[in-house]
Amino acid sequence: QVQLVESGGGLVQTGGSLRLSCVASTRTFSNYAMGWFRQAPGKEREFVAAIGWSRLSTHYADFVEGRFTISRDNAKNTIYLQMNSLKPEDTAVYYCARSTYGGTWSTSSNDYGYWGQGAQVTVSS
Repeated sequence: QVQLVESGGGLVQTGGSLRLSCVASTRTFSNYAMGWFRQAPGKEREFVAAIGWSRLSTHYADFVEGRFTISRDNAKNTIYLQMNSLKPEDTAVYYCARSTYGGTWSTSSNDYGYWGQGAQVTVSS
């Protein structure tokens, strides 16, 4: 059973930064793509960023606009989401997820079979 645990959420002012972490309890962490999704109140869950088994393969949602960086440390079974220049519209619960199918990233939540419990990010105006 794969468990994912996020940390690093919190309250920040507009323009501030946060770094989310997600630790996976699996021996095969490096073989799988990982992703970050978010869900704001009253809205559907949406894709934020993903990283393939290779740290060089990343993809971002258009709204990120160069403000976020996804990375992974396979030795620590951990992925990160560095978020800079945060806006109030970034307020949401952020979830990390592990791909079901392997090392290639996907933007579809249907391709991720394991999810963390979520980390609240609140950006005040």
